[in-house]
Amino acid sequence: MPASQASLVAIYPGSFDPITNGHLDLIARGSRIVDRLVVAVLRNQSKNPLFSVEERVELIAGVVKEFPNVEIASFDGLLVDFAAAKGASMILRGIRAVSDYELEWQMALMNRRLQPSIETVFLTAGEEYSFISSKLVKEVASLGGSISGIVPASVEARLKERFARKGA
Repeated sequence: MPASQASLVAIYPGSFDPITNGHLDLIARGSRIVDRLVVAVLRNQSKNPLFSVEERVELIAGVVKEFPNVEIASFDGLLVDFAAAKGASMILRGIRAVSDYELEWQMALMNRRLQPSIETVFLTAGEEYSFISSKLVKEVASLGGSISGIVPASVEARLKERFARKGA
């Protein structure tokens, strides 16, 4: 890329507790349309996460190695402030169903109001992942159900280990 051309940086924010194959699908697709994609793990203790921020960053790092233009970071505070600090001009968000759209639309409009130079871009979930949420994955895993194929194998192993320890 010529030095005079700015690189396109996007932030893909979320709690990623845990990362799912739906998230990975968006990371793969997003990484093809930007020069640098920052997967940003939200530090939000009000959500009572199963995995710490550090564990989530580690889990993500283990499954995005094939994407050389993807980096992982964590943040708290306003997303647009984090995006600006990273030099991002885009926030990437996934839409699984119509029910996601209303909240995502509100957040996009507020972010635009706070930082007009940062655009929110929506990607629809792949059909095979449109029903997956981290919350549902945790619930199924906690009850001993199969989550094979909806999370990476390394994440499945960590979930099984975590719930085995909680049950002991």
